[in-house]
Amino acid sequence: MKGILGRKLGMTQVFSKDGKLIPVTVVEIEPNVVMQVKTVESDGYNAIQLGVFEKKEKRANKPEMGRAKKANTTPKRFLKEIRDYEGSYNVGDTISANLFEVGEVIDVTGTSKGKGFTGVIKRYNQSRGPETHGSQYHRRPGSMGTMLPKRVLKGKHLSGHMGVDTVTIQNLEVIEVNEKENYILVSGNIPGAKNSLVLIKSAVKDSRKKDPKEILTYEEVVDEVVEEVSAPVQETEETTETTTEAETSATLVDTNEENPGENN
Repeated sequence: MKGILGRKLGMTQVFSKDGKLIPVTVVEIEPNVVMQVKTVESDGYNAIQLGVFEKKEKRANKPEMGRAKKANTTPKRFLKEIRDYEGSYNVGDTISANLFEVGEVIDVTGTSKGKGFTGVIKRYNQSRGPETHGSQYHRRPGSMGTMLPKRVLKGKHLSGHMGVDTVTIQNLEVIEVNEKENYILVSGNIPGAKNSLVLIKSAVKDSRKKDPKEILTYEEVVDEVVEEVSAPVQETEETTETTTEAETSATLVDTNEENPGENN
């Protein structure tokens, strides 16, 4: 398994060369630093610990500073351990956005948005009761249970805190990878608010064939427009020069005809 930490920036849309619109999520991928390597001999399992996004040294404790010095880097704000990682890495190595390829299928894990304290209608999508005819049941949770247990059974849908859960969306596709600007475009939406931490891993239930999509880029469109616009402009300039020369010669001829004796 391979994975990398990133930050969700927001959503946008791109167009493929066959004319399809693809909604995508932009994920900022700063180079991840390998902070620790665990092996079966020393820890009982194989894993690497990734760190991303710098943190001020005055906010880091001594263990964090010691770990950062071993990796020859600055203290990191987020740390994540990934087991059975593909490839061999040493402490201090960096992993960038080119870890994934266009068309690769991935799973994205993030923390969902917090909604605060909500009722059963918003939290569990229950139906509301009648509003008129003497009904006193509008937005209540309903019956608490049967008569025999004489208690509320476990798992009963009640009001409470909604959101801030770890959510994983599976089988998303990588649309574009840009290592220079440190971002990845992922098809569809992913959990979490803007600027929240997300974990991108190789898909666990991937059964699809790799189908990379060619998308239109801004530079290609601009070049085509410039070529189309520049051609008629050149023709106009040549026509203007020819017209100016003809008008000048015509003016000279008229002047000679009006004053025939001046040239003599």
